[in-house]
Amino acid sequence: MNTMSPDEPRPDVAPKENLTRPRKNTAFEKLDRPGSVRINVQGAFIVDDDSSTPPRSGSPPRYTGPGETKDIRLPHHKTGVSHIAVDIGGSLAKCVYFTQDPNGQGGKLSFKNFETEHIDDLISFMDSLVNGKRSGQDDCMVNKKDRLHIMATGGGAYKYYDKIKEALGVDIYREDEMECLIVGERTRHLSPGFNVESNRLPGLDFFITEIPDEVFTYSEEDPMQFAERRVDIYPYLLVNIGSGVSMIKVSGPQQFQRIGGSSLGGGTLWGLLSLLTSARSFDEMLGMAEKGDNTKVDMLVGDIYGGGYGRIGLKSSTIASSFGKVFKKQVESGTEYCPKSSSSTNTNGKNRGFEPEDISRSLLYAVSNNIGQIAYLQAQNHGLEHIYFGGSFIRGHKQTMNTLSYAIKFWSKGEKKAYFLRHEGYLGSVGAFIRRQPRNWGRRYSAGDEHPYPGIRFNKEA
Repeated sequence: MNTMSPDEPRPDVAPKENLTRPRKNTAFEKLDRPGSVRINVQGAFIVDDDSSTPPRSGSPPRYTGPGETKDIRLPHHKTGVSHIAVDIGGSLAKCVYFTQDPNGQGGKLSFKNFETEHIDDLISFMDSLVNGKRSGQDDCMVNKKDRLHIMATGGGAYKYYDKIKEALGVDIYREDEMECLIVGERTRHLSPGFNVESNRLPGLDFFITEIPDEVFTYSEEDPMQFAERRVDIYPYLLVNIGSGVSMIKVSGPQQFQRIGGSSLGGGTLWGLLSLLTSARSFDEMLGMAEKGDNTKVDMLVGDIYGGGYGRIGLKSSTIASSFGKVFKKQVESGTEYCPKSSSSTNTNGKNRGFEPEDISRSLLYAVSNNIGQIAYLQAQNHGLEHIYFGGSFIRGHKQTMNTLSYAIKFWSKGEKKAYFLRHEGYLGSVGAFIRRQPRNWGRRYSAGDEHPYPGIRFNKEA
């Protein structure tokens, strides 16, 4: 979406006073406003095992555990960056920031998340970046007048705006949430007579086209297989799963439409498991689900038919009713369910009957299956072949990815695949981060690419 009027001037370069060079021994350029630093992604790669070099060709993919997000190394980016970005959602806040290598060998994009409930922890962390107080990291130390600006998106960018601004004392630029996810092109008026236009790569497009080994498919039989890069990435469906779910049809760099969604998302899982188990963090809940056995809670097709129902393609292990065994077992035992703690009995001495791990897995399957089926129906209805799943609900969790993949494969009869990203929770924050680049940033080569994506063209005038 281009908000510039056709009659407004479109200078090709910024005034000379805004093109100051970085000073020696200073991590960040002296910038009156964010947006005049180029991000060079030539040779970019995801850091595994603290590697300072790209992974070898053909090296096996590595599983990223729940809540763990790898840095992105930018070996050819020599200048500092004037801002950090944060996406503050209903459940989690996601922060993206750049640090330079102390030896002058480029730098890296780093990622960190916080529970929105503990917003003060996020503010404290941003304060350490903005004011250069991180111990042992001199590359973040900046002069007071060169402090980082903050690009903020998500609902919390508005809800916590005054609180963050008062605490940090820096300029905060709020960006539209959907545009950060999808649309990269927009014109900003930063000062009289000076227009700076952002690049054309939104959060998801940036990861798809610029970062090697970012997109992958997943199944229990064939875990984490990196997807082949495509020249023609449009159209596609983005299923962004945060506290709730948004499903967005993307037809081009500036063309998107929210075509559906669901209120049953990560917040649903988090909220119900907070009531039903003793878990108090999302990662703890995912860890419990990984150990659980949903067949002790869910009613399966085999429980009803004594086997599969082959005539309509249902295996005996297919879930017929999520939590379908709970009521039946309560009636048979004459007990009521209460969340299980360290003891196997409730306050009345009655056996509770269900393990929190089994409940966690059952609910994870219920939420994921529902999202997967709705995503398939939306893709089918709009003729979309590629379905990308993003958002902090996934967090690299194997059961979640496998369930979403299975749902897409089952309902499409194997014709469609679910695609995931190693930085799935940071689409919005990265979108906010890269929206502040200059108009002539253009494309850069990534690791192993001699002429990447020759079929993708951008309008040099736009």
